[in-house]
Amino acid sequence: MFSNIVVGFDGSEPSQNALKVACDLAQKYGSAVHLSHTPVHETVAFALGAVAGYHVATTMPKPEEIKEASDKVFAQAQSIADAAGGAKLVPHVGGGDPAHDMLDCANAVGADLIVTGRRGLGNLTALMMGSTSAHVAHHAKCACLTVA
Repeated sequence: MFSNIVVGFDGSEPSQNALKVACDLAQKYGSAVHLSHTPVHETVAFALGAVAGYHVATTMPKPEEIKEASDKVFAQAQSIADAAGGAKLVPHVGGGDPAHDMLDCANAVGADLIVTGRRGLGNLTALMMGSTSAHVAHHAKCACLTVA
């Protein structure tokens, strides 16, 4: 039923839940799981050890910091996938808007399902302009599943 599943992952609890669901479905259907991650200021800062509630980034992260943060996020995701049955994740790093990056990833791999968490590490812009999961569900060419 599902050959290629794309899951959006930023390290937040809802994205962890989305990954667990994607891995469960992958086990049932023999699907490939593509992990779409877009490093944004908040994600990079948290991956590098910042504490929520504090001003964490006043400048753009350096490329090596983005790579380090992405590596940590992917390691966290693979650990979750291993605990959820061992799906081997195919990492995809975006460079723009998380919703657009996820849709681009889904189109590139021919996804038949996109799994997202209901809320992530978004910011005020997400509250004002709409959430990533809503944008993905509205614009995707395949089935979408939003996980709480």
